[in-house]
Amino acid sequence: MSVLPVTDALRRLEVDGLVETRARAGTRVRVPSDADIHALYELREALETQAARLFARKATPAERLELKVLAGQVDTLFSRLPACDDPDFRFRVHSQHVRFHMFIAQHARSRLLGEMIERNHVLILNWLFDVGARRTALPRHFHTRLVDALVSGDPNAADAAMRAHVQYGLSEISGNFDALT
Repeated sequence: MSVLPVTDALRRLEVDGLVETRARAGTRVRVPSDADIHALYELREALETQAARLFARKATPAERLELKVLAGQVDTLFSRLPACDDPDFRFRVHSQHVRFHMFIAQHARSRLLGEMIERNHVLILNWLFDVGARRTALPRHFHTRLVDALVSGDPNAADAAMRAHVQYGLSEISGNFDALT
């Protein structure tokens, strides 16, 4: 492989804020600051609450049922996460969590909104936190309660539930992120 594709990939990662390059020191993974985390969560809240509103209005009955199943799976996996030291399991939990949120975005039926949620690196921060610092157990049926609002058909209830969900994530991560740095 040529050096050019690697250099191009590193530049893209740097533009996305995931790595940083220093003269005569090389390139390394960029550890986000507390201000970075808060800014990303503000963006996540805006994007995901809109996705929740649209999902509540546009999702089909089959999609609503599938989201309920996904929420149950995510809650089950998260309940086992704090006691688990297996990085493969932690990756599986994170992957299922991302799948859950991307399902909501996809079935909100706004291609651009889905792309922006996918590009938002907050879910990467969640993964970093899950793997690097042991996430505490989430409240029981955390994602299932969120889904109850999303499938209700009430965009305002979906918005409020997703906003609370995202804000909970911010408080948990910002309270414990210092353990990673």
